[in-house]
Amino acid sequence: MSVQTLIDTARRMHAGGLSAGSTGNLSLRTAKGMLISSSGSRLESLNTAQVVAIALNGDLEPGQAAAPSSEWSLHAAIYRARADVGAIVHCHSRYATALACCRRGIPAFHYMLEALGGPMACSDYALFGTPALATATVAALGQRQACLLANHGQVAVGKNSEEALQNAQLLEELAAQYWASLAIGGPVLLDDEQMSDVAKRFESYGDRSKP
Repeated sequence: MSVQTLIDTARRMHAGGLSAGSTGNLSLRTAKGMLISSSGSRLESLNTAQVVAIALNGDLEPGQAAAPSSEWSLHAAIYRARADVGAIVHCHSRYATALACCRRGIPAFHYMLEALGGPMACSDYALFGTPALATATVAALGQRQACLLANHGQVAVGKNSEEALQNAQLLEELAAQYWASLAIGGPVLLDDEQMSDVAKRFESYGDRSKP
């Protein structure tokens, strides 16, 4: 059940330390638009009444008491721009947010960035919950699986909620490693040729039959 999948993923986000309190939100694409966590809901206690069905143009399905997350337009903009995306996780994880507050992306310091589509961009700043933030997020995300949001946090996407959550977790771990490397003088970066070699190696890495 899609609603239960969203609830389970929200609780895993909280348990994994990706978002504290009522920060962060997540969504799943549906045939009519998306399911998204409600405004101000706490992820660790999200329930069915706090999962909102909404079209990508903002129209709510009738009979719902809760309001959608203030970031619903950000989620909708990503779904419109990326047909490959089936789920979105937005959170304020510690290290990714610290870098985002410095408006610092993550350069090619580690080969595992290729699993997210390459070095991580940080978006331009825009007020939360606005169309301007949605536009800035889509631009920073491009065809990657994640990006940083200036003075805000991170967004990760995936074919499904499991993949989106894994990508958010990977971005947070890489952000922590990059932050630590900066504390001891900064990393030695991989060049474009080295990252290209990584991309080629990833083509035959792991079980490619998995969805």
